[in-house]
Amino acid sequence: MHRKVIAPSVLAASLLLVIPASAASAGPGAPGIGDPYYPASGNGGYDVSHYDLRLKYQPQTDLLEGTATLLATATQDLSRFNLDFGLQVSEIRVNGVKAKFATSGTQELEVTPAKPLARNTPLTVVVKYAGKPSELKVDGWTAWQRTPDGGVAAQEPDSAVWWFPSNDHPLDKATFDVSVSVPDGTQAISNGVLQSQTSRLGWTRYNWRSNKPQATYLATLAVGKFDITTDKTASGLPVLNAYSKDLGDNAGAARASVERTGEVAQWLEGVFGPYPFNALGGYVPNVSAGYALETQTRPFYGPRQFQNGANVSVVVHELAHQWYGDSVSVDGWKDIWINEGFARYSQWLWSEKEGEGTAQELADWAYSTRPAEDPFWQVKPGDPGPENQFHGAVYDRGGIALQALRNHIGDEKFFEILKGWPTERAYGNAKVADFVSYAERVSGQPLAPLFQTWLYTPGKPDAAALNPAASSSAASSPEARSLQAAPATRTEPKSWKKIAETNTIHEHAEHGGH
Repeated sequence: MHRKVIAPSVLAASLLLVIPASAASAGPGAPGIGDPYYPASGNGGYDVSHYDLRLKYQPQTDLLEGTATLLATATQDLSRFNLDFGLQVSEIRVNGVKAKFATSGTQELEVTPAKPLARNTPLTVVVKYAGKPSELKVDGWTAWQRTPDGGVAAQEPDSAVWWFPSNDHPLDKATFDVSVSVPDGTQAISNGVLQSQTSRLGWTRYNWRSNKPQATYLATLAVGKFDITTDKTASGLPVLNAYSKDLGDNAGAARASVERTGEVAQWLEGVFGPYPFNALGGYVPNVSAGYALETQTRPFYGPRQFQNGANVSVVVHELAHQWYGDSVSVDGWKDIWINEGFARYSQWLWSEKEGEGTAQELADWAYSTRPAEDPFWQVKPGDPGPENQFHGAVYDRGGIALQALRNHIGDEKFFEILKGWPTERAYGNAKVADFVSYAERVSGQPLAPLFQTWLYTPGKPDAAALNPAASSSAASSPEARSLQAAPATRTEPKSWKKIAETNTIHEHAEHGGH
């Protein structure tokens, strides 16, 4: 045999020729998705299409064990990518092969696959992990709440970090299968439809499916002992509500409110169009928190929402989010008005329907009872900043902006917009500017100045910007006199206090880090 000797330099050059171009150009995915409010949220370099979570939870010890399978696609040539997660990881596999991993920052899990991943190729990521979510703190706070008989994951702008690895930002929505094993006699509640329930050797497994795109912060898990009611809407949509067995004096009011979910959703379909998901419901766990959250298909309600009696208005608010916030999600967290302004306005429309104060009367009251020097008017709902993301102005000034739009373009075009927007943008994301453009297209009118006034300009706008009846040319009208009168001489809308009681829905943002 004749052996040919290859010079080292020639060998190196020949090896370079067989290295795939993608491997040579591969780089790490970004450690954040690019949201200026929360730079660490989400990640770059891939897009998740589905989460399969197989979990086991022990309520007595708060121990959560899990295997998460993420189906995704690389959006660039990747040498490494990040997941957002905080619990202890024991193994990660990428496309079936063990991957190296490390942690950085407060929530970054850095994954290095055995070989680079080419752009546009599918990838399967399997993460095995365990830990006690209640012991995990990110920037000094936790999204996991312990209850006397279990635990609950429900927070905004993020809660996934405490119980499953993810690309944790609304820009990367995916479908979900959540399978949870808990001790017999304990229930596990999550999003969507309960596909099956089986018991074996003292443990019961609940298999939930949410089959439409869902933001990670809208995924929820509640483990405990619940009273559960089930029903179906007239169209056959399954309704499941759950109430902790130890709600005490709040139990009756909670049920009297949440059990009206089907009725409220049917009414909202008349306002916003067909309900966008495969299930309805709500749950009220025994937690100390007073907020509520629009967790997809099954909103979370803190018991304190019902401490003064039944309050259907909070149910209206969270169900309105199923269209505005869940189906159509924010592009970035600065666009929070797309969620909260519309959910607040839905409460005003419900009041109008119930004969407890029209949306105009509520907008007038919200406008008139806050003097010009009130800091409320310095918050810009269209870009409030992370420290004011859930400020009352995003809700009430955001609602006033919609009433101003209604007054400007008339009811016919206004309600056409309210129904058309979540249909056109279903299961996607949007910026405030996208809504403004859509409203201009449907109404046929230039609306940028109106939204600039109400969403982006600090200070209390002139009354004429809300209601033309309050302008000087109509100053003698009853509407103008009502708007300009001193607060003591006006009549408070009957629904105002009940709506104001739901203002704690945004207390969930006061956690010091996000």
